Amino acid sequence: MIIQPTSLAAMTWAGAASGTTAESWRVGTVLDARPLGMGEQGRMVLQIGAFTVEADPLGIPLPSQFQVRVLAMGNPPLLEILAGAAADPRVQQALRERLPQQNGYAPLLATLGALAQRPIVRQLPPEVRATLALLDQGVRTPQDITRADGLREAVARSGLFLESQLVNPRSNPMPLGDEDFKAVLLRLAAVLDRQPRLPMHPPASGADTPPPLRQRGLQAQPRVPLAPPFGEPSADDDIGQLLGRLRGDVHAALARLEIAQLDAAGAQAWMIEIPLQGPLGRDVLQLHLEHGQDAETGAGTWTLGFALDLPPLGPLQGELQLRDLRLNVRLWAERSATNERLERQFTPLRQRLAASGLQLDQLSCQTGLPQGQGHASALLLKATA
Repeated sequence: MIIQPTSLAAMTWAGAASGTTAESWRVGTVLDARPLGMGEQGRMVLQIGAFTVEADPLGIPLPSQFQVRVLAMGNPPLLEILAGAAADPRVQQALRERLPQQNGYAPLLATLGALAQRPIVRQLPPEVRATLALLDQGVRTPQDITRADGLREAVARSGLFLESQLVNPRSNPMPLGDEDFKAVLLRLAAVLDRQPRLPMHPPASGADTPPPLRQRGLQAQPRVPLAPPFGEPSADDDIGQLLGRLRGDVHAALARLEIAQLDAAGAQAWMIEIPLQGPLGRDVLQLHLEHGQDAETGAGTWTLGFALDLPPLGPLQGELQLRDLRLNVRLWAERSATNERLERQFTPLRQRLAASGLQLDQLSCQTGLPQGQGHASALLLKATA
């Protein structure tokens, strides 16, 4: 569940943001909270840290004491109510450590592309070149993920399930070190950390890509052009600077992967990110996979959401809901031309789904991306000071 204050008193928040209170509201911070009762306008009054806020009723009871985690700063901030495994103090501590460090995969993919253009890369130590080759090999192609077995393997090798596969090696026929994205990132981080006098630059675009938390929902991630001096290759490039950038990007990507793993603890839902090799660059496919139960029939349900930002098409999102053999498909495209292009594919898509034995209940595409940052199952509280 998400608390999203929408109109904290401007002076109160400005004072907090410029004073010592701001330290207690950094991203990843866990705050104590408790309900204080109902306000005059029928809203819940909550004490969160040093603030008293009002929130729209949830429709479910809140405990006398609970905790919230700061997901994003700003006016208003974004807070998550912790429950279940997420409230485990060890999980909280791990998330607090990783949230400020994380960034998306796009800067890492851009740095890898810039390195590939430098002839001097052939002079790198053999262990660095070998690990870079493994990482490059782990980037999937569109042909890979448009096949059922290819998508299944891409999800399994995304890094999210590395430790569980290590615990159960019989379910893992391929060498993890050569196939699993997190395993290769760990190997590359170790190799780069061993390089003498190698700096660690901050990620290319700053740590501004929202973390892969289920409650935040899907977000398409565009490609990241590298800022000078990394954007264009030249003979004067400092390969040490570029490797320092790579080192920072690798550690940020590892922190991001571990956030997704921690957020999935004890849940039947996963946020999965898969790097893809496009025709003129690399992109990031974000998936939200969730297993649930229909409240009316008790039947098992699966929901697969995806987000992708392709240069020719712009940002795209989609959601597929499967109940038994009944399927609902909803698509969103930021650009109207992309919407029209997708709708022209509806007839062959319906035919393929019918041939597979699925009953299509809904197939739609809308112009504009879904509103709201939270996933459909998240409860949003609009709170005021």
